[in-house]
Amino acid sequence: MASPNHLKRLVMPRSWPLPRKTSVWVSKPKPGAHSLERGMPLNMIIRDVLGLANTNREVRAILNQGLVKVDGRVCRETRRSVGLMDVLTLGEDNYRCILDHKGRLRYRPIPASDAAWKVCRVEGKTTVKGGKTQVNLHDGRNILVDDASQYATHDAVRISLPEQEVLEHIVFAEGTRCFLIGGVHVGSFADVKEYIVKRSSMPNEVQFDDFGTTVGNVFAVGSADLPTTEVAA
Repeated sequence: MASPNHLKRLVMPRSWPLPRKTSVWVSKPKPGAHSLERGMPLNMIIRDVLGLANTNREVRAILNQGLVKVDGRVCRETRRSVGLMDVLTLGEDNYRCILDHKGRLRYRPIPASDAAWKVCRVEGKTTVKGGKTQVNLHDGRNILVDDASQYATHDAVRISLPEQEVLEHIVFAEGTRCFLIGGVHVGSFADVKEYIVKRSSMPNEVQFDDFGTTVGNVFAVGSADLPTTEVAA
């Protein structure tokens, strides 16, 4: 029988770096900032990925002590989704979620200075009450901006944590350094050579020096220092 709180391991997303045949069930993240493929539940990260607990009961004990933060805010929800570009803090240790070269979610250690910010991709803009414009980001955030004309879809912003103030606007244009979040070259960094807008229902394309891909696979990061995507296994 299906459960609203669990998934069978055999059908869990391929982006989750977990073995499929060790048990029947895994926790299912609560609906929130990330899609099922782009985020994992917090209890699975602490217990199965980082190996900091042996049981879900131990995970709850850690969370109840207020030792865990997601994007700079204390989190006590065991099934809270932690996904792409999120910053996870466990005591004095900080991790950033990225994708490796096989498209799997990885939580890589980062220094405390890097845990004070994150990069978010602009997914669109919305006009709200009062004529103001909010920028819609990939992790579900909406940030009000003064001059909406400066921001375009596929741009990125570097925001402070947990204040959510815009520190840098990364324009998606020729020469911009990008992180690949899909396709054959997932987990790689490359500089934009050309952005091709399709006058049809086909997705727009981005050309790099040695390859091209659709714009949905591209995440502009600019000069932001992201952890390495190299993983031994």
